[in-house]
Amino acid sequence: MAVVGMDITSRTAYAEGLNFGTAGAYERIEGVFEFAVDPGHEANVSIVDLALAPRDADGKVRFSADFALLSPVQPAAGNGRLIVDVVNRGRKNTVPTFNLAVPSRVGTTEIPVGDGFLFTSGYSVVSIGWQWDVYRSELLMGLDAPVAPVKGKVLVELRPDVVQTTRALANRVHRPTPTADVDDPTARLLVRDWEDGPYTEIPRNEWRFAQETSGGVETSAEHIYMAAGFQPGKIYHVVYNAEGSPVVGAGLLAIRDGASFLRHPSSLNPIESGYERAYAYGVSQTGRLLRHFVYLGLNVDEQGRQVYDGLLPHVAGARRGEFNMRFAQPSVQSTPGFAHLYPFADDVVPDPFSEAAEGLLDRERAQGTAPRIIYTNTAAEYWRGDASLVHMAPGGERDLGDAEESRVYLFAGTQHADARQLPAPGDPAIDGTLGRYEPNNIDYRPLLRAALVNLDRWVSQGVEPPPSKHPRVDDGTALSPRVALATHNAVKELAKPDPDRLWSLRETQMGPQADEGIAALPVEEGRAYECCVSAVDIDGNEIAGIRLPDVAVPLATHAGWNPRHPDTGSAEQIIPMVGFSIPFAATADQREATDDLRPSVQERYANRDAYVAFVRAHAESLAVGQPV
Repeated sequence: MAVVGMDITSRTAYAEGLNFGTAGAYERIEGVFEFAVDPGHEANVSIVDLALAPRDADGKVRFSADFALLSPVQPAAGNGRLIVDVVNRGRKNTVPTFNLAVPSRVGTTEIPVGDGFLFTSGYSVVSIGWQWDVYRSELLMGLDAPVAPVKGKVLVELRPDVVQTTRALANRVHRPTPTADVDDPTARLLVRDWEDGPYTEIPRNEWRFAQETSGGVETSAEHIYMAAGFQPGKIYHVVYNAEGSPVVGAGLLAIRDGASFLRHPSSLNPIESGYERAYAYGVSQTGRLLRHFVYLGLNVDEQGRQVYDGLLPHVAGARRGEFNMRFAQPSVQSTPGFAHLYPFADDVVPDPFSEAAEGLLDRERAQGTAPRIIYTNTAAEYWRGDASLVHMAPGGERDLGDAEESRVYLFAGTQHADARQLPAPGDPAIDGTLGRYEPNNIDYRPLLRAALVNLDRWVSQGVEPPPSKHPRVDDGTALSPRVALATHNAVKELAKPDPDRLWSLRETQMGPQADEGIAALPVEEGRAYECCVSAVDIDGNEIAGIRLPDVAVPLATHAGWNPRHPDTGSAEQIIPMVGFSIPFAATADQREATDDLRPSVQERYANRDAYVAFVRAHAESLAVGQPV
């Protein structure tokens, strides 16, 4: 058994003992899973560098991961379902998302109850830390990973939004990977003007491994310093040598073996558990992790048991991630590398740029452990240049049918993060960048709740979910981003991105040791895979996918893209993951005064009651699965 200890650090009443219908009161149990895995076991051999990590007296590799479990005080009162919250950059997501809760207060460890949907339904939810570079705390969950005593290259991406002279050698706000030699003459600093633009190399004498402090510039193995400053809107890649690689793939084993441990009663488990079904929810980074999980065929534990019955990867697009490579940075999603590799679809689809022909679920199918999967994406993942590859041939010439095990849905006209995560007006967007327009304000979480209900019915009752809904070649709703931008004319004088500087996935040459999880950095990129986005209607709202009332009975134009604000540089490019909402004029007079091309709210709906009736009718048609 991979879990050799479950150290409970706290066990308290959840929500002050509130009763959730027939499920009763819940408790919150927090602690640490202790793992000891056999690196030679067939269930573990795909984990890069696991065999190089230190071993205990039994030949096992040890590591630990944080967990937080919410479950009924009387387990028999629950519904026998465990949802694994694959935490995003250390943050718990599942409960506030599916319970439609407002965000927790900053700096608190609260897990907000919201409307209690998950708990009145009887679900148990366990959050599991899996990411080695999270600064673990009461707020952020992480992994104490084993370390392989190896040397190799690291590539760190820097995306400044203001002029900065010092940056940490880390993705975003995570733990840095120190350089092995601050004077390394082979280290390189490369810069490009846009996502797929050509590199320019900055001479080695113009930057160094150091940081600017109140006492001056000091040498630092964890920082990079450039006197001229890193410029906003530019993309920098620093490539250098490091020593001692965390076995990042241990995180994949943590979410597998932690879930398996809770599913099956054990003398090592001091709480009463055991679940008939297990599902995993991952959002963005961790949605991509779930795609990587099934690609590696990891849905089987060391005892040969299938772990997950169903998966909900949300806003993952067609990407995977740096979840199983040497010197990986798990938060990276834009840097070219293992995250961008073919295959993209569940079924076998030939790669137009090579002789390869494989599908994401090949390994799971071969061992009989393929889970049911519902993929959900927003318009932002399509405009990011990859989501359509989940359901479209990578040459862009045809649609793919639904895989036996999965469905694919676009939430039309939405952005990567739901509306509850909106910044205040004028504040930076998700990645710290200011958008030209106010971000998209659609709250699509009710659709995620529906996806969970449909997944559970599919797994437990054999009731198939509705057919996939997304842009299609055969009905003309799938357009190239260039064509879609040209037809997006509802909003007068709308600032549009340069179509030549939009993101895309490209064929990627990882180097001769790619099969060992070792990349030749920076990687070589080639031709771009064709991608598509949804066509739009006369109001500029998307036609394809699931159209919430916000889009079908609109008060605004909603999009999954938003140009960068000129103040943050590169105004011709979009902000990754951010959309916009531009409201209609309230009255005809206001529309005429602003020369708005779109009919006003007054001209569309006779009165508030008429508008509400349209919204109700559309929502009811969505609820019963009728075409809308």
